[in-house]
Amino acid sequence: MEIPLSGRKVLVTGASRGIGRAIAKGLALSGADVAAHFHRGGDEAAELAHECGPRLRVLAADLADPSACKGLVRRAAEALGGLDVLVNNAGVFLEAPPELPDEEWLSLWETTIAVNLRAPALLSLEAIRLFEGSGGGRIVMIASRAAFRGDAPEYLAYAASKGGMVALARSIARGFGARNVKAFVVAPGFTRTGMARGFIEKFGEAKAMEGIALDRMTEPDDLVPLVALLASGLADHATGCTIDVNAASYVR
Repeated sequence: MEIPLSGRKVLVTGASRGIGRAIAKGLALSGADVAAHFHRGGDEAAELAHECGPRLRVLAADLADPSACKGLVRRAAEALGGLDVLVNNAGVFLEAPPELPDEEWLSLWETTIAVNLRAPALLSLEAIRLFEGSGGGRIVMIASRAAFRGDAPEYLAYAASKGGMVALARSIARGFGARNVKAFVVAPGFTRTGMARGFIEKFGEAKAMEGIALDRMTEPDDLVPLVALLASGLADHATGCTIDVNAASYVR
């Protein structure tokens, strides 16, 4: 069996590095037309576009800005000639120790929720409006095992935001399925990305790999085949599901 992606028009957020980059590149090289979003990683995004050729376009937006979210979906659809799939991958992993002054802690909380949860909600809503006018579509949320097992005290906001993503996807799946909109969650554990680098540098790789059943940390490329399957339409009756990709470090 082959995974058919030719002609799929996909927006991937946070695609200049890490998991998003691997997904955007993998889908483009498999025949999809991809809009790869970035915020500050302009050089990395340009390099990605060079690697993938004309199937991949890069679009800049600050997802902490609500108006930029709506604009990004519209721009992606214009660049690709439509939109079939939204991959909500962009996120931040900000350390906020509970000992911080309340004002500073709250600022970090609000930034995390804005990027990790509010932005996916706004992007999804705008994508659903497009999908409803074009016969349907699919949304893939890149969440985290932290949504289910929680996280360290420094990352309360991160865990809460990812838990919200799961509830958002399930609600979209249940509420919009009759309109041919499907939603899925992919929940990685620790993955070897720049986002995880600060944690590894502070606590050590052994801490990051704690509980992993396999002999190496998950790499971004390990998520690509699964996202490709969900984007293809071959797994539509799994709408609403969460699939764990965490090397058995958290098993539900």
